[in-house]
Amino acid sequence: MLRIVLAILSTIAATGAMSAVNLSALWDFSNPAVSEHRFRDALKSAVGDDRLIIQTQIARTFMLRNDFAAARNVLQAISSDVAAAGAEAKARYWLELGRTHASHRHDPATQTPESRRIARDAFSTAIKISREAKLDGLTVDALHMFVFVDTAPADQLKWNEEALAVIAASEQPDAKRWEASISSNAGEALYDLGRHDEAMNYFRRALFLRKQSDDPRGVRDAYWHMARVLRIQGHIDDALAIQLRLERESDVAQQPRDYIYEELQLLYQAKGDASRAREYEQRAKALQH
Repeated sequence: MLRIVLAILSTIAATGAMSAVNLSALWDFSNPAVSEHRFRDALKSAVGDDRLIIQTQIARTFMLRNDFAAARNVLQAISSDVAAAGAEAKARYWLELGRTHASHRHDPATQTPESRRIARDAFSTAIKISREAKLDGLTVDALHMFVFVDTAPADQLKWNEEALAVIAASEQPDAKRWEASISSNAGEALYDLGRHDEAMNYFRRALFLRKQSDDPRGVRDAYWHMARVLRIQGHIDDALAIQLRLERESDVAQQPRDYIYEELQLLYQAKGDASRAREYEQRAKALQH
């Protein structure tokens, strides 16, 4: 019996098994308040490390609402318990703590050397813990957050490539699900570096993966990135055809996007159609206000 138990524990460690809580089922990233309510309901019956893990996600719901102080308060309340917890709870704690100091939700103007230092230390701790525990998905998550600490495109490319290397070496679904978004991020860094042909390769990879996972919005975003490269390369008509299709599809999905309108503005400017360019400029501004 002891050998069986040890074998099970060994298998769990090798596969990077996660908590019993299905966090994905509780998350609605478009509505953090609803997500918080779901997590608080789940917290009522959770035990052990699952209680801590759920509370890290409650903290994240505050972070997504730009209430970074409230997020840190939630994390501070569990910090002493996390110190004696398992690897996943620890990794998630440090990951979310880092996010409260540097993330896509922060105004770049508010990012000080001190806030970046705290975020760097927290993300580095999350990576160390998740690597040792073979929690590949959390390792990728922490690696991809470094682009908000090291914001130069060359540094962002380095972090995305490191994350893609973890994904390629992993067999864990929680790591594999990151490949499309990390590929897109790598393409964006290459685009900013002016390496457009390389960027296009990553965007094509992201498109392929989005189609495989039946992600219509992700597919549209991948096409948008590709069309933007085509515009930069001078293939105006090809880029215009894609962006107009994306406009129609987004309207049907009731998900209009200002960045599609912005590209259409630039494309019509390139074609010398000032009237249509102004029309799309106004549409973009309307969505931004």
